[in-house]
Amino acid sequence: MKPQMIPQMEPGYNQAEAKALFQYIKDGGWGGEYIQTEKLEKMICKFTHSKYCSMTTNGTISLTLALLALGLNRGDEILVPNMTMIASPNSAIILGIKPILVDIEQGTLCMNLKEAEKLITSKTKALMYVSFNGRSGDMKDVVLFCKKHKLFLVEDSAQALGSFWQGKHLGTFGDIGSFSFSVPKIITTGQGGALITDNEKLYQKIEKIKDFGRIRGGIDIHDILGWNFKFSDFLAVVGIEQMKKLPKRIVRKKEIYQRYQNNLKGLKKLKFIPTNLTNTTPWFIDIYTDEPNKLADYLIKKGICTRKIYPAINTQPIFRSEYKKRKFPITQNIAGRGLWLPSSCKLTDKKINYITESIVNFFND
Repeated sequence: MKPQMIPQMEPGYNQAEAKALFQYIKDGGWGGEYIQTEKLEKMICKFTHSKYCSMTTNGTISLTLALLALGLNRGDEILVPNMTMIASPNSAIILGIKPILVDIEQGTLCMNLKEAEKLITSKTKALMYVSFNGRSGDMKDVVLFCKKHKLFLVEDSAQALGSFWQGKHLGTFGDIGSFSFSVPKIITTGQGGALITDNEKLYQKIEKIKDFGRIRGGIDIHDILGWNFKFSDFLAVVGIEQMKKLPKRIVRKKEIYQRYQNNLKGLKKLKFIPTNLTNTTPWFIDIYTDEPNKLADYLIKKGICTRKIYPAINTQPIFRSEYKKRKFPITQNIAGRGLWLPSSCKLTDKKINYITESIVNFFND
């Protein structure tokens, strides 16, 4: 008998968030960015071992805010992987900064530094390194590459909360690291983003830019250009409760990925990206096959929702004409074959077994 529809992803809220939010309002909380936001920022600092954290409206604006704080200007260029969510390049475009797309590595789905080196010009000022689905390449090489070419390193770690490289949290290798707390993430505040850094001057600049460029809060004198990119204590109250759940969710995400792998390991027509679960917390469960559309259509009939991997950025209608002469063989191959399976921490082992049995049946029919 077909079960109820299994979503590809769903958030995990319960009475903890409801009670905390009710108590905050009952105690007279105004909802603006204040004490609860500071508490959440401290929790993120402690978890990632960063000195400073600044919450903001969402993961796209967090990247834009990072570029503003680093002083990038209209006409500058930033290297961005071709395999990423559209927010990565768009966060630069909004400032008039040109994203230069770079093909990816087959083994990590992260930026290929050898390809990136070919694209550096006098206008290249930064590199945006996206830890795709919580994975990364050798971060020592990434840092050395940026130092060699005098580039700022911005880590788009939106999918990498709970992922590490050699014991160091992703997002902490660059000048600034960025996280997202949108609904599909491992923890969520509905919307929201965060920047982390160990550089006090950058942190102070981030805080100033996101508060209209004021000399200090409550004083309407603006000595730099700024905007209202502030967070909300309403969201922070939810985020605090979500952070408390993060350690267990990291364990569960790894268990889910491992069960999928074990249940599907005999299928020759389906591949996983090699993933070191000691360091990596997969955001979504990603598989690769020559028949992703047929598989997705088959699974939806079984009550199982999936989602195609992001299209290669160069194939998006808004980028296609600019990049029609360049080739991105690895990105386009991966994008054409990738499928995200149900990945919520709320998934039971029973449901995973049903999903994987259905996938096995598809390939064996």
